[in-house]
Order: sequence, then structure tokens, then C-alpha cells
Amino acid sequence: MSRILFILSVAVAAIAGTTPRATAAPVPVESPKVDLVLCLDVSNSMDGLIDSAKLKLWDVVNELAKMKPTPELRVGLYSYGHNGYAPKDGWVRKDLDLTTDLDEVYGKLTALKTGGGTELVARVTKDALTQQKWADTKNALKLVFVCGNEPVDQDKDVNLSDVAKMAKDKGVFINTIYCGADGNGESAGWKDFAIQCQGKYTSIDQEKARKSGVVATPFDKQLAELSGKLNTTYVAYGDEGKKKAENQAIQDKNAVAAAPGAAAGRAASKAGDLYRNGSWDLIDKMKDDPKFDLKSIKEEDLGDELKKLKAEDRLPFLKKKAEDRAAIQKEIGELTTKRVKHIEAESKKLTPSAGEKAFDEALRGTIREQAKAKGLEAPPEKK
Repeated sequence: MSRILFILSVAVAAIAGTTPRATAAPVPVESPKVDLVLCLDVSNSMDGLIDSAKLKLWDVVNELAKMKPTPELRVGLYSYGHNGYAPKDGWVRKDLDLTTDLDEVYGKLTALKTGGGTELVARVTKDALTQQKWADTKNALKLVFVCGNEPVDQDKDVNLSDVAKMAKDKGVFINTIYCGADGNGESAGWKDFAIQCQGKYTSIDQEKARKSGVVATPFDKQLAELSGKLNTTYVAYGDEGKKKAENQAIQDKNAVAAAPGAAAGRAASKAGDLYRNGSWDLIDKMKDDPKFDLKSIKEEDLGDELKKLKAEDRLPFLKKKAEDRAAIQKEIGELTTKRVKHIEAESKKLTPSAGEKAFDEALRGTIREQAKAKGLEAPPEKK
């Protein structure tokens, strides 16, 4: 019996005046923290990078979901180098504070537009370090990925060495992804900055990575359909509930528009432990907080589905929703396993050069390596 179903069965039994068969509830263990901030160059030449990020974000999330113990993931987002951004801010925009709301992250990511400009790497990384409320637990994994394709040292007001020292003091790894050919005159600066920050440097060919983007599989359509079906198991509550549920469906559509494979990757993420929506969904709320009492929510804050039910029928209704969700997640997991095997088989037929490394490969390889230093067991990298 899953943890959430046990919690709901106890609640239902209490209403009925019975006690469920004794089952030891798992002792809550605090999840390790992973804070990941993406700093993306949105100047005119960076459409390939943005498209790659839209395609591959969910694969990165799925990689993190495989780590043991399962972490709590928060993602933040900055964009820089757009002429429409404020010059006084160094043409840098904070798009999103660190959040567990992956739908919000994807929505901000898909809304990015290129158009610029002046790319100040030192400025955007400094802002990420100083503006975000980073996890303060001892073994938290704190990562910045700054991606771009112009000289790294264009900022005349903020010094890269000062930013590197700040990153060390805060225990944040700054990793650089240079979107160009490794070994040219600009790549050395990106590599040196990563070394100063105790981070890792990677180069990618953003255009080739975008074109090779996502391998299509026979399972993509069904996974996208199951993703939509999974939405029907969410029970919204509170002021933001309805809006968040609508955004969940909107981001499904955005993933489908990006590529069938992106939608399939999103389905896998939604079925995993890193997709958490306890701030607006009652099933996740009860999973996150075993002591949560449904009666603590005001009647007006309940969704329409629960308002229509008698008080004694609400917990059984939630239990059924939890069972439905678990069944759909199981089906998504089984199809995802088949999809991954298909992608691995197809990828072996390709022989990309070193410069064709994709956006997600650059992130995943670095995350894997740095996670080990924080006690997270990462899955081995596929050869």
C-alpha cells in the first residue's frame, strides 16, 4: 500500500469508526535538496539553445528523479542578452525564483523570445547568486548553468573573479555551456570561468543539437494521452487551485507543440516523484503532510468536485483519485521504460561528433558528477 493510500485509508476508516489492518507507516525522511538555476542567453543567435531547452527540460528532470535518495528539486530561470531588457540591469531578467512548480518553470521557458544584444555573463551569474534564496541544508546541491555563445568577459562592471569567489562562498557550482566550437578563441574564457567556480565546462552545437533534438518513438502518442488522463486525478483547492490546474493543461499543450518526444518526457516527469503540486492539489498535499486535515480547508476554498459531495463522501472520493493516479503513473512508468530502450537502440545508430552534444547531455553529465559529491547516487551515464 502506498504512503498516500495508507494515509487516506486511515482517514476514511476514522470516519467509518473502523481501523484498517495494521500497516507501518513510513517514517518521513527529509529529502536532499537540489537547487538548479538556468541562465539562458536570449540574443538573436540563440534560438537553437532555447528550442533545445524546451525540448529537453523534462529529460533533465527525469534524470534527477532517478537519483537516490530522491531529491526535492527546485528550478529557477534567468534570461539575458535581450535588447528589450533594462540596460540598468545589464540586459538581465529574472524570469522565475527557485520553485518546485515545474509547470511554472516550463511555462516561463516556453515564453522566452530572442532578440538582442549585449550578453553579460558575470552579471547574470551574480544575480542568480544574490537574488535567489538558496537551500541552506549542509548537503544541498546548488547549481547554476550559464549558457551562451559570445565572449564571457564582456561585463565591464562586474568581475568574473569576484563572481567566482561569491559562488565558492555560497557553495554553488557555476557550470558553463558554450554554444559554439570547442577550441576557438571564445571557448577558453568559458572554460576558465567554470574552473574558477569549481564548476564544469561543456560546449555544444546548438543548431545540430536542436535538429537531432528528440528521438521519436512508437510510445510518444500514448504517453501524451496518459499525461492528459493524469490531470483528471488532480483535485484543486485554494485561491490558486483552478489557475494551476489550467496551467498544467497549457504546459501539456506546449510540450506537444515542441515535439511528441517532449510531451512523452513530460508525461514521465508527471508520473515521477519530482513533480509535486501540494500547494494546489489535495492528493499531493495529503502525501506531503500526513497530518493534514481536510476539515482545515474552508468550504469556499474547496474545488467544485468536493463542494458537490457530502462531507463524509469527500475522503473516499480522494482515495479513489489517489488510486486512479497511481494506476496511470504505473502505466506511464512501464511505457517510459520501453521508450527509453527504444531511444537507446536508435541512439547507437548515430555517431555524433563531440560538438554535437545536446543541451540535456551537457546538463545531465555535469549534474551526475556533482551530485556524487553531495551523497546523491546518480544513475551511470549511458555509453
